[in-house]
Amino acid sequence: MGLSARKRRILRAVVTDYVKSAQPVGSRTIARRYKMGLSSATIRNEMADLEESGYLFQPHTSAGRVPSQKGYRYYVDRLMKAPDLEEEEKAEINQVFQYKKLQEIEEIIHHTSRLLSLLTNYTSLILGPQLKKSAFKKLQIMPLDDQRALLVLVTDTGFVKNNVIDLPQTLSGSELNRIVSYLNSRLKGLTIDKITPRLISELRRDLYHHIKFLEKTFTLLEDSLAEDERRVFLGGTTNILNQPEFEDIEKIKALLSLFEQHSLLATLLSRPVAGVEGITIRIGKENLLEEVQECSLVLASYSFGKEVVGTLGILGPTRMNYAKTVAVVQQVVDQLNRL
Repeated sequence: MGLSARKRRILRAVVTDYVKSAQPVGSRTIARRYKMGLSSATIRNEMADLEESGYLFQPHTSAGRVPSQKGYRYYVDRLMKAPDLEEEEKAEINQVFQYKKLQEIEEIIHHTSRLLSLLTNYTSLILGPQLKKSAFKKLQIMPLDDQRALLVLVTDTGFVKNNVIDLPQTLSGSELNRIVSYLNSRLKGLTIDKITPRLISELRRDLYHHIKFLEKTFTLLEDSLAEDERRVFLGGTTNILNQPEFEDIEKIKALLSLFEQHSLLATLLSRPVAGVEGITIRIGKENLLEEVQECSLVLASYSFGKEVVGTLGILGPTRMNYAKTVAVVQQVVDQLNRL
């Protein structure tokens, strides 16, 4: 059986007020602030019904009520409306993503994580693209002077790895171009995990005349192959610790420990099941990791072309401003996909 229109209005008011104040909400507060045309006694009775149904609970006998996980879930799924962001916030997002020097994927994600934490006052987490599933795009060797050059490996998802190499004096410009063209033709379109040690051995054999000069190229490829762990970028890690829910030192220690374990964070961010407008919201115990079962996560996938390559998320208390957070995440992920 669904909630009546009156109960929905009261539940929305309780969630809204508790998010702002972090204090249990009483019937008099609702009657005074939300102008529902209902007496305090009527609101109190409706709140008691909502508590009996599991949408609210009373932390202390003499206190008002706060939303339960069930109450937050109903609010998010049925009652929440994401607001339009302030023009200043939109301008701030646009400014970051119009910055012309943002070229490498890691640099873009660093800026995005800082932006998300700044706009929400929560902790941002972004799961970077998996290098092994990125396809080789091109290799470039750009001379710095007569003796050195910059070796650059680029993938289709924006990973850029580079190294400075020594140029043999006997190597002509045309010969250098032929070597680069050969490597690009052999490697183009292969995902990094397809550039196997056997293939690298074949390339070494084919180019044995230049093996000393190319050794750093092969090392760069082998290093890329060895990078298996997906990196998680964090922003505003102390923001969540400023919330009153996390005054307990043990909770703080558990979260700080989690922030250092990228493999666990990657698991936390993996495979979001998209809800409305591609946003996933996991509340409390819907999160599998015990350390964040008093938190909520707002998640969205981001894409390169048509392929989903990573996830960005906002971690906050269950007393999160869900509507504002969803609006920020949606705006940022749209810009990230476009970029």
